[in-house]
Amino acid sequence: MHRSLLTALACLTVVAGCSSSGSDYAVLTVDQALTLADQPVHLKVTGLHPNKPVTVGADAVGRDAKKWHGEATFTADDHGSVELDTAKPTSGSYQSVDGMGLFWSMDPADGDPDAQTYNPPLDNGRLVEKLEISASRDGKRLASTTVTRLWRSSGVTPTSLTMAKDKLTGVYVATKADGAKHPAVLWLGGSEGGTPSALPAYLLASHGYPVLALAYFHAPGLPDDLRNVPLEYFASAARWLQRQPGVDPTHVILMGGSYGTEAALLAADHFPTLIHGLVLLAPSATATASFPEPDGSAWTYAGKPVAFGPIPVDGVNGPVLAVAGSADLVWQSRSSAQRIMQALDDAHDKFPHEALLVDDAGHRVVGAPYLPQGTTEVHPATGTTLQLGGSRLGDESALRQGWTKTLALLGSLS
Repeated sequence: MHRSLLTALACLTVVAGCSSSGSDYAVLTVDQALTLADQPVHLKVTGLHPNKPVTVGADAVGRDAKKWHGEATFTADDHGSVELDTAKPTSGSYQSVDGMGLFWSMDPADGDPDAQTYNPPLDNGRLVEKLEISASRDGKRLASTTVTRLWRSSGVTPTSLTMAKDKLTGVYVATKADGAKHPAVLWLGGSEGGTPSALPAYLLASHGYPVLALAYFHAPGLPDDLRNVPLEYFASAARWLQRQPGVDPTHVILMGGSYGTEAALLAADHFPTLIHGLVLLAPSATATASFPEPDGSAWTYAGKPVAFGPIPVDGVNGPVLAVAGSADLVWQSRSSAQRIMQALDDAHDKFPHEALLVDDAGHRVVGAPYLPQGTTEVHPATGTTLQLGGSRLGDESALRQGWTKTLALLGSLS
């Protein structure tokens, strides 16, 4: 009797697994379970019933312990498969064909996703992002796997710099030593002040490019406000970077975001023997006033205020990439990028220069792709809520294209 019951149950299990009414299992595969955070992965679900729906989800926990979730529902093909690189969702947190859509479209468990940005968690001092990817039908989980994304690869080491010791404030991110000399990046943030985000610095160093993430105000040993910052400070930083082991001193690139693009352009024009190229993200083409109170000059040179107005580019010595969104609500970065390119053309600049102009992108075009980011933020200096413009989809497009072109620019100098 007991044996008969077991046999009957076994038969029922086989029938359920083979029934045309729906499968109780699936196979979820990823081509790289461990990768750098700026590298796409390729997800596929097989073992499904043909032409039936399946929901694929991504779950992660940010540094503040807040949960984030993205999902999309697809219809399996005639072979019972869904490849996220080519399948269009029928519904979900993103709507177009996008193999990495689950990653950047994750929403927080509470609050407005346009007002929040996901911060990867720290794991023993390293930025390690773990996402659980799952496939489900009718609320029942069929399969799952984990994708681990590293923001800092092995051998990449950060070192803090202070005004007291180094005459600079910031963080130097060294690459894994390999005995070679590499192009290096001097990385400047915007009006938030302080040392700029470590995420781009860690990723660039993981690709083999040393980075000095430099603070120039609102940090220990520096002015509280963006006011009368000497351009010579950036020259000192470039010279310091040139002296580091593993740095090719003939290829120091200045990368700036927002207000940092003014400093980058001005430094490149005034110190062409030190700066050998520019990456300008949400740029300004003019020297503007001090911040947050616009009652003085933001920059000085040789002890004198830099006059307001268009920034000359005659001295720029190297390739230039500018990335701007057409929907930027902070300032007119699109027209600034166009003016910079026109000025380089007028100066008969011999180096490659390009403006990447992205529709529906706002001011948040700084950094690496595949990270959920809002389109508003509370400014850390003023406490006001900034409307950055654009959409999460538009910003993601700009980040992907801009990051790819940034790596290509650096690679062309290697």
